[in-house]
Amino acid sequence: MQELGEIRVFLLDMDGTINLGGTLLPGARDFLDYLKVSGREFLFLTNNSSKDSQHYVEKMCGLGIECQTENVLTSGDATITYLAEKKKQARVFLLGTPELERDFIQAGFTLTDQSPEFVVLGFDMTLTYEKLVKACDFIRDGVPYIATHPDLNCPVENGYIPDVGAMIELIRASTGELPQIIGKPNRTIIDSAFSRFPGYERQAFAMVGDRVYTDIKTGVNAGICSILVLSGESTTEDLDRCGVKASFVFNGVGDICRSLKEYDTQS
Repeated sequence: MQELGEIRVFLLDMDGTINLGGTLLPGARDFLDYLKVSGREFLFLTNNSSKDSQHYVEKMCGLGIECQTENVLTSGDATITYLAEKKKQARVFLLGTPELERDFIQAGFTLTDQSPEFVVLGFDMTLTYEKLVKACDFIRDGVPYIATHPDLNCPVENGYIPDVGAMIELIRASTGELPQIIGKPNRTIIDSAFSRFPGYERQAFAMVGDRVYTDIKTGVNAGICSILVLSGESTTEDLDRCGVKASFVFNGVGDICRSLKEYDTQS
């Protein structure tokens, strides 16, 4: 079995793992500080494609966590990487927020509703019926269809709002088609993370998160170490319920930090 201390790159879920809303979870700052001083790397990984990387940099800095855009990978970022490998400067019909549109344009894609080469469905909080009609028409005509992530709902302060997964189901009801999905729990987002750290082999990576059905399943699907923290949504019973096995289970990232320090001291 792989030793925890052998991990060099930690792919981190945020809410429920590092923070809960506007509050850092116990041990989070010590954990991230120790990754830096011990020569390890970290990358915040989020399925939310409605915001850009800079939004999360500002959020984490506001919580006292020093990071840069290089430390954040959204499902929107991963979708851009995936599409660029398929066809650079492609013509894209994008259902997404202004922030996501800006990222696609900066990456060299042409956003259009005239003869697109791809339809991309993001977390579009500016969604209109006109956009849906056009997307469904293109998809029925066989235009390749990609979605940034599969989450059905996005948690907000007073409950939940429909997320990309709900929009996927709406479009499937109309067209009968399902998209290629990039975000967690699919390995495509991890392939994008690998490209950020070309000097490391697969066994150097670990996915850390509080959700079995997204975070831990992502690690399993990508063939990398998976670490469940019990500081958020899931419990150990959820592993059995979902038929998923985590490489490690900790109460929180503070316990991961203590284990890494112990490993390094003994090495």
